[in-house]
Amino acid sequence: MELIQETPDLSAYLAADEVIDHGHPVVREVAARLAREAEDSYAYARLAFEFVRDTIPHSQDSGDLRVTWRASDVLEQGTGICYAKAHALAALLRAEDIPTAFCYQKLDVVHGLVAVRFNGAWHRQDPRGNKPGVDAQFSLDGERLAFTPDPEAGETDCPTLYAAPHSAVLSALKTAPDRPSLWLKLPTAL
Repeated sequence: MELIQETPDLSAYLAADEVIDHGHPVVREVAARLAREAEDSYAYARLAFEFVRDTIPHSQDSGDLRVTWRASDVLEQGTGICYAKAHALAALLRAEDIPTAFCYQKLDVVHGLVAVRFNGAWHRQDPRGNKPGVDAQFSLDGERLAFTPDPEAGETDCPTLYAAPHSAVLSALKTAPDRPSLWLKLPTAL
């Protein structure tokens, strides 16, 4: 699948905003700690991915009822669904000047991913969190995502690389008082 940038301006994929608040002290502290352990930007990207995937439980898997959406809140509270975890990973990557896009898969509901840009190409990553049957890995050499869409079931990979999280995703996250309510609002299409 050919990934398509929403905007040709790469600086858009480094921007901070209310959601991807990579200037926030919590984000800066985690980024600085990870950067001290990395010998280059590739190693940093892998460490950031593994940090979000492995130390921030997916709230459905852990039973956490809280809904987070802002990157700093995800890192501070240590919980989030796929979208929120993608926001946290994007903030950590952008904090170290690694262009990061938001991308999605249409499964039974829309699933959130990120894509990182290295060596002139985009590489999709899924920080959702592993569990039995799910083994997402950081890879710049072929995708190792949590899920593979089933075209016969109407599932697809969405090729657009967004500079900011999709408005349908943010609306669901921002208006849900808890995770059970969020499950009723998850977008089924973009």
